[in-house]
Amino acid sequence: MTDRPTAVVTGASSGIGAATARALAKAGFHVVLGARRVERCAEIAREIDGTALPLDVTDADSVTAFAAAAGPARLLVNNAGGAKGLEPVAQADEDAWRWMFETNVMGTLRVTKALLPALLASGDGHIITITSIAAVEFYDNGAGYTGAKHAQAMLHRTLRGELLGQPIRLTEILPGMVETEFSLVRFEGDAGRADGVYQGITPLTADDVAETIAFAATRPSHVNIDQIVLKPRAQASATRAHRE
Repeated sequence: MTDRPTAVVTGASSGIGAATARALAKAGFHVVLGARRVERCAEIAREIDGTALPLDVTDADSVTAFAAAAGPARLLVNNAGGAKGLEPVAQADEDAWRWMFETNVMGTLRVTKALLPALLASGDGHIITITSIAAVEFYDNGAGYTGAKHAQAMLHRTLRGELLGQPIRLTEILPGMVETEFSLVRFEGDAGRADGVYQGITPLTADDVAETIAFAATRPSHVNIDQIVLKPRAQASATRAHRE
């Protein structure tokens, strides 16, 4: 047992999730890390004195078991998600779209529902959901991802009203271009294509986003930061960036 408040981070095996686990541990939380690649979570957990648990947000039974094992929690960071493909609607891959909606939308729904009782019972709960600037914009060839992120954001923003008056805060983090495994997953392991996304620009890092999450999580209980949008200085929108 620990007297530190517990923070649960999904998608914690790499990228923003792993960086967030480290940042929250530094801020005084006991962090429960969840992901399918639990062995990578375990390495981070040993480093930060946290707890690693297997989690597949697309599997209801996995989410139920994860929530039961996580125990009392005060903070949930919904980070699991991702994109697949970059094709026009006319050439849409339905399996890729289904994966994006299952991971980004239904996964966030399942984990939030499962942990909500514990968050409320803590008397000072907080749900932080990592969406994207794709949740407020749209761009050619990205309808599957922007659609999923818009839906995820609507889920989160609706909770802000539904839980009004309850001891729980809600914060949405909307990052722009962040250099992680995101593009590598989107382009099915094509490293050259993934690297090209960041060519000529200094993107955000996972640590940049994690520090922003930790800042929101450590404000006084009466302070609710509804949204934080962060982008590289050289990026104005999802489709406008200055490249050297």
